[in-house]
Amino acid sequence: MIKQPNAILGNSKLLVTMGKKAELFGFFYPGRDFAQHLEESQACLHEGNRLIWSNDHEWHVNQRYIENTNIVKTEMVHPSGLTMNISDFVHEDMPILMRNFRISSSRKFNGKFFYYSNFQVGEMQKKNSAYCDFDADMLVQYWKEHHIGISSQPMFEEWQIGKAMDTIWWTNAKYDMEDGELQKNREDIGNINNAIGWRLDIDEGSEAEITVLIGVASTRQLLYRQMRDIRNETVEKMQTETQESWMKWLAKKKLLELKDLPGFESVNLELMEAFNRSLLTLSILNDPSRGSFVASPEFDHDFEKSGGYGYCWNRDSSEIVISLLNAGYPEYCERFFKWCKNTQLPDGSWFQRYWLDGNVGSSWGNFSFSTQIDETGSTLFAMEKYYESLEPILKREFLDNIWATVLSAAEYLMRRTPDGMHEPCICLWETYQGVFTYTNAAIYGGLVGAARMARDYNEKGLADRWLERAWQIKQQTIEQLWLPDEGYFARGIAHGKIDRDIDASILGTVVPFNMLSADDENEREMIHSIIGNIESKLRVPVNNHFGIKRYEKDTYIEGNPWVVTTLWLSKTMLLLARSIKDTYADTQNSDEWEIMTIEALEYIRWSLRGTTSAGMLPEQVNKFTGRPAWAIPLCWSCALMLDNIILLDELK
Repeated sequence: MIKQPNAILGNSKLLVTMGKKAELFGFFYPGRDFAQHLEESQACLHEGNRLIWSNDHEWHVNQRYIENTNIVKTEMVHPSGLTMNISDFVHEDMPILMRNFRISSSRKFNGKFFYYSNFQVGEMQKKNSAYCDFDADMLVQYWKEHHIGISSQPMFEEWQIGKAMDTIWWTNAKYDMEDGELQKNREDIGNINNAIGWRLDIDEGSEAEITVLIGVASTRQLLYRQMRDIRNETVEKMQTETQESWMKWLAKKKLLELKDLPGFESVNLELMEAFNRSLLTLSILNDPSRGSFVASPEFDHDFEKSGGYGYCWNRDSSEIVISLLNAGYPEYCERFFKWCKNTQLPDGSWFQRYWLDGNVGSSWGNFSFSTQIDETGSTLFAMEKYYESLEPILKREFLDNIWATVLSAAEYLMRRTPDGMHEPCICLWETYQGVFTYTNAAIYGGLVGAARMARDYNEKGLADRWLERAWQIKQQTIEQLWLPDEGYFARGIAHGKIDRDIDASILGTVVPFNMLSADDENEREMIHSIIGNIESKLRVPVNNHFGIKRYEKDTYIEGNPWVVTTLWLSKTMLLLARSIKDTYADTQNSDEWEIMTIEALEYIRWSLRGTTSAGMLPEQVNKFTGRPAWAIPLCWSCALMLDNIILLDELK
């Protein structure tokens, strides 16, 4: 079943996804991609003959993060007079989720509080085993090297371990809650669910507090040790330490001034919150031990409507690490490029996508004609950007370590561009086969970057050769794919014919790959024209402005506008505004840069209006409702938000 989160939380060891009513959707350990151990997990109140689930439609809900942290607050009010305030956070160091429930009532309440879970430990619905160790205050479910434990403060009073099956319904923990009494079955095996419970008597205006702790470990002994270590700590202390840890990490960021623009004096706070939230989101979607990023927490596990998102794409991650570099976090580049060195294929390329541990992911890019050449170009381009940011002594150290990777990747790009533009492959959207403007721009950027590193490495012959090919690719892309009458690049060439449909990815000629420069007068006019055509043909009206869809006749998930494409456009406009400002500062065109900056800001704000209530940037925005759509959150969207806000800050 497809479940899109409203918020995520985690630490270096654990990733949790959550719905807007604090129901858990995903519980990822030990990687951000695998294994996902959860089918369902949420709280439930029992009164009389009624169960009130936390995800029932009657609740009025407000969910948000505590400022500058990955701690989630969910405030829920029920028409019956019940209020439930939930604080969720992952322990600062250990893979343990803390769920603090404060329940109050405007009337006298006599009933039960249950916490229900249907785990699929190890992504295995069958063959799990579970038991209740009442002496250790813990219910445990496990499969092979994955062990999950549920404990609580105060200790739960009753429990049930049953079969998550209708055929044996009388043992099913979900059904067992209906009469308000749990059977206290001590252990079971197979397709299992569980529930724990407490007596709950609340006087009018008073409050009860229950904390549920869900921990995970690779062995039973480690699980017991972790849960024992936190037993004597108060929830308040652990939350305070976690909050301080996130704020300390965020303090390393690039300092922004963000001076007000005319007519947008109230936007600064909105942008600062978006900047911080994007950083915090990226921090828990990165594998800190390997350097890879999951594109989005997996939500389409059965590939019902997509090929899945719980993988690392070099293309996305290359933009992400450079965005983090510019935001003040260079360590992500160092780790990611080490991962790239280890995952590079023997021919010098990178695969379509990977598991975060470096194994190739499930793919439809298994042949030379179905691969995505832009992934290799993007990786080389980003490597050079990181290289240029280093101090001289570190530059040499980096090149010594990465040179064989650069050489192999650049030579792969040379082999795939024997006549200039690249050989047929799959486009970045994984939809079309042919020769593409975006892919040529990525190869151009990669070869130019490789040539710069080669020159510094005293490989002038290679540098000249790679640079010559890059300029050949640029020249041929302009000669064959620029449509002078229309004023934009064709998407590419398919089946021997020019594909004239406009595609937002043609902005790749500007951002990020710099094949066209806003500082060149002729190319500046081309960029102007591209912007105008994209606005004319790809804008989708929603949320009091316009988002940009990927391309004409896009039918994927109803052809919604994407945050990535919209922020590509705004980033291009900001780069153009900066160039105009620098070039025409003392002429009659001095106001043009400010007008373009304000137009770009409107697209940025449109992207922010499409976030979840907790501030998660999605892949898409539903063109009918204006709500976040499909992959939530998307790392690529977060990276481009960082880029745009940094550019705004530079323009001041």
